[in-house]
Amino acid sequence: MNQFSQFNIEIKRKGFEGDKIKMAKVLNREIVVHDFKLEDSKVFPDRGTGKCLHMQISLNDVKHIVFSGAVALIEAIQQIPEEDFPFSTVIIEENDRFKFTQKKNYIY
Repeated sequence: MNQFSQFNIEIKRKGFEGDKIKMAKVLNREIVVHDFKLEDSKVFPDRGTGKCLHMQISLNDVKHIVFSGAVALIEAIQQIPEEDFPFSTVIIEENDRFKFTQKKNYIY
């Protein structure tokens, strides 16, 4: 019988670390985005892109996972080259939409 170790399977992406955190907890605060993945949205499959953005972030040096279906965030993060991760940013809400920015005056 074969053993799993014989298959030489290498996992390309590691699972994300930390507790799930709501977007409201990170809005207007500086975060570090370490990684992301896109999956089909289970909650709102008919909204926006139909995708859900999963982000591995750090807030105050503590790792968390944030989920969002925001089209602007999805489109922007897909344009960032893999070698440019991690990056720091602030997510703001502007006209009922979330977007990445480098806001100078953080609201805590």
